Amino acid sequence: MDTRSLVIFLVIGLVAGFLASLVVGGGGLITYLVSGVIGSFVGGYLFTALNINLGIKSPIVTQIITSTVGAIIVVVIARLIAG
Repeated sequence: MDTRSLVIFLVIGLVAGFLASLVVGGGGLITYLVSGVIGSFVGGYLFTALNINLGIKSPIVTQIITSTVGAIIVVVIARLIAG
């Protein structure tokens, strides 16, 4: 993974984490980044396993939506575990 790809991946994670925080609450730059990056993996796995295709032509928008859904799931599960 080159530097440009890494930066794009982190920016998508940051945006996804921010959007997820708008839905489920929370805040902080590091929280956005961590939940978004982990959400990228979770969302990507779930969308692939469930064979979900959003039908959006832009790969960046598709990745942001997938990551946001994953980040929401990650935050909700983390809150359930934390009690």
